[in-house]
Amino acid sequence: MFFEHVYDKTLAQASYIIGCQKTGESIVIDPKRDIDTYLEIAKQNNLKITHIAETHIHADFLAGTRELAEVTGAKMFLSDEGGEDWQYEFAHEGVKNGDTIKVGNVTLKVIHTPGHTPESISFLLTDHPASDKPVMLFTGDFVFVGDVGRPDLLEKSAGKKGSQLQGAEDMFKSLPLFSNQPEYVQVWPGHGAGSACGKSLGSVPNSTVGYELIRNWAFQFGEDKEAFVNTLLDGQPEAPKYFSMMKKLNKVERKLITTVPQHKSLSTEAIKSALENNLPIIDTRSREEFAKGHLPNSIHIEGNKSFPNWAGWLISYDTPFILVSESEKMEDLTRKLMRIGLDDVIGYIADINIAQTELETSEIISKEEFKSYLKKEDTQFFDVRNVSEYKNGHIKGVENLFLGTITDNLGRVDKNKKTVIHCQSGARASIAESVLAKNGFKNVLIYAGGFQEWTGDNEPVVKS
Repeated sequence: MFFEHVYDKTLAQASYIIGCQKTGESIVIDPKRDIDTYLEIAKQNNLKITHIAETHIHADFLAGTRELAEVTGAKMFLSDEGGEDWQYEFAHEGVKNGDTIKVGNVTLKVIHTPGHTPESISFLLTDHPASDKPVMLFTGDFVFVGDVGRPDLLEKSAGKKGSQLQGAEDMFKSLPLFSNQPEYVQVWPGHGAGSACGKSLGSVPNSTVGYELIRNWAFQFGEDKEAFVNTLLDGQPEAPKYFSMMKKLNKVERKLITTVPQHKSLSTEAIKSALENNLPIIDTRSREEFAKGHLPNSIHIEGNKSFPNWAGWLISYDTPFILVSESEKMEDLTRKLMRIGLDDVIGYIADINIAQTELETSEIISKEEFKSYLKKEDTQFFDVRNVSEYKNGHIKGVENLFLGTITDNLGRVDKNKKTVIHCQSGARASIAESVLAKNGFKNVLIYAGGFQEWTGDNEPVVKS
């Protein structure tokens, strides 16, 4: 049997390619949208991709299942569980609990494991030439290393009221489907640490059934369903805004992109036209470069590991946009964007100076300056970290204004006052300042050292 784990660090998302080396057939589970990764793996290992499967209708990334099927002709094996509201709306091979997918001499048994979503399934793999006992379990967003999938996304992202309680109860009922497997079975989940699909995912890529039974919090409640449900629903991170779009696009017919797009560098005339028409400009440079000078009304989202997350929060799916980026970084940024379906890139600006327009700057202040402003009544203060971070400790006198929902809460910011913002270490505060500036808030200062510097210097904090 051939096996390879493919991991996207930016979305903490795992996919898998498994092959039968005797027959040359292979299956890809939960593929990302830039499918050339799997095509190259198959080519290098003399395999043909004949099967593609998904564990559920994903909310955090745009699956490349249909792109991969379009290029390879492979069959798509997708869940027909979950009821009529949770059926894929395009042609596929439907699978249900107890069904078997045969890939050469390897089989994958379908197990319906609702909880994270109603249609969620897991795949129990047996490598028959080696043994007739199962050896791997691909759990998707059912069981992670150290955690289980959150059941609240359908309610928070898809608007299904009451579904989070039902999902939590379904998750409790599904747990024995995992715990009754042999303890030696390897567990390969759909996500790792950093994913918003859970709240305490482990950083190692895989585990075993036996190890999860002794270390994963979800298996420590015995028959106490109420305690499990309360714990599961408490403290889940904010659901990114783009999740609702992913739920839709992963379910319905949509435009396919089978190769990574190549974008053009914009001319001075094109940039001037974009500025005149107020087209969105996303500046992906470092926050230090952005602060020194940037195009008017541009939003700063640094092109690092967190880029697709904040892009999904802040970029509209309805409006074409422009990137500010070095040419050599464009392919990486394009891949990150296409994985969440943000395809409407007009082009990019490699050098903002060719715009021939006056640049704007951002004002950075030190901790000592921040402390002096705390004493002033004409200044307002905001911590743009998420709610759970804020509750676990924040600076007295500073309100929470979560970055992801900042555009929905602009009314909380007084344009007539000086505004000081901070986050953990400066990155999110830089994004927030750019959003505020674009919306007409010009008197905004960034405490770049943020909560990290504040606590590192043993300054006082409060909890709520």
